[in-house]
Amino acid sequence: MSADAVVVGSGPNGLVAAVSLARAGRKVLLLEAAPTFGGGLRSGEVTLPGRIHDLGATAMATVLASPAFRELDLKGVEFAHPPVAAAHPLDGRPAVLVHRDLRRTAEGLGRDRGTWLAIVGAMVKAGLPLVELLFKPLGPWPATPRAFAGAAVFGPPGVLPATTFARRAFRTVEGRALIAGMAAHSMLDLRSLITAGYGLSLAAMAHLVGWPLVRGGSQVLADALVAELRSLGGEAVAGHRVRRLAELEAPVVVLDVTPRQLLAMSDDLPPRYRRRLERFRYGPGVFKLDWALDGPVPWRDPAVAEAGTVHLGGTLEEIALSEAEMAAGRHSPRPYVLLVQPYAADPTRGGHTLWAYCHVPNGSAVDMTDAIETQIERYAPGFRDRVLARHAMGPSDLEAFNPNLVGGDIGGGLTSLGQFVRRPVWSPAPWRTPLPGVFLCSSSTPPGPGAHGMGGWQAARLALKDSQKGH
Repeated sequence: MSADAVVVGSGPNGLVAAVSLARAGRKVLLLEAAPTFGGGLRSGEVTLPGRIHDLGATAMATVLASPAFRELDLKGVEFAHPPVAAAHPLDGRPAVLVHRDLRRTAEGLGRDRGTWLAIVGAMVKAGLPLVELLFKPLGPWPATPRAFAGAAVFGPPGVLPATTFARRAFRTVEGRALIAGMAAHSMLDLRSLITAGYGLSLAAMAHLVGWPLVRGGSQVLADALVAELRSLGGEAVAGHRVRRLAELEAPVVVLDVTPRQLLAMSDDLPPRYRRRLERFRYGPGVFKLDWALDGPVPWRDPAVAEAGTVHLGGTLEEIALSEAEMAAGRHSPRPYVLLVQPYAADPTRGGHTLWAYCHVPNGSAVDMTDAIETQIERYAPGFRDRVLARHAMGPSDLEAFNPNLVGGDIGGGLTSLGQFVRRPVWSPAPWRTPLPGVFLCSSSTPPGPGAHGMGGWQAARLALKDSQKGH
């Protein structure tokens, strides 16, 4: 197939780029090195036959909130919402629950009710236009007064470290722990700037769109995007690894790869741009476990059973300590654990499947199975007795599964303030490389991690704009 555009890599960003270009009338060829399309959207039977596990992303708040996916308006993908979006168990106290309903969540925070309504509530009131601002930090921006009003409320606390914000804004153990659990998704030391912003934006999305799962597994979403591309006349080829850009002959090339892969693919990058890419920093890795269980997790607090996502790690102080240890290159004996129980929303996955991960130093070779399962047992005594089979993936396994996960970094690069505005280089359009017609669209570009597809949307937008100008 002679193509107007070649897209390399079929993660959510690559898939969105391919479909966006095809909908604009371009003949698109999508190339994927793995035998299966999807990147971080893949699912598979890694424990027992018939048990479907998401091998990457599961909770899909960023998909529903994303301007890219809302613009695509895909058909045939069903999102399943758990009764509770997220739960945060605590020792000797009822778990903190995040419901779709803002006020119901606030009521569960007791003395911190007003704070939740004032800050998270203002973001929810601003609605999806505010989320669009966050997903498009470099524009183009929606000119809606409501969005900018929400940004004015979100901005000052959002730039703070999560530890500082939680202690200033919240008075209860529950409120502070909830913010810590949300902010730890950033994979940063919670004493770092903007970690409060990560937590607040995730909390707001729980109320705006929920934290749903794709019914049948995240692979269903990837397959729907590939089917849409093919219906538009595009071609998708799996099992084809592109090693050099010189292999590709098309006016437009969009790369769903990180800076490390781009550097290896081309000797023609200008020296200054190459040096800037070489300074790009990758973040911590994760150690991931999947389980097949013979029944639901036996949570001490039964309310946790209704949550799709569970944050384990205890109080603000405990989570902050574990993330600080990880950021310093050490392995916490009581790590923050992010756990997803898909059966709370989706009974179609062949039984009770479960996954969880903890953060580890990039490239770690330490087996964290016992540490993760001990944290689960802390809040669900007897959990290990439910395990029929387990499957572990450390950083090296994750990178072998998906080369974009460098050293086990699932975020495409460190999510610090410096790399929030310089991702992967400082530029008003960082998706455009110095090579004519070559664009970068992975999570190493703004707005960073998540299954939102915005890097692909931005790269496709710039490619179409350039072609219209005759570039």
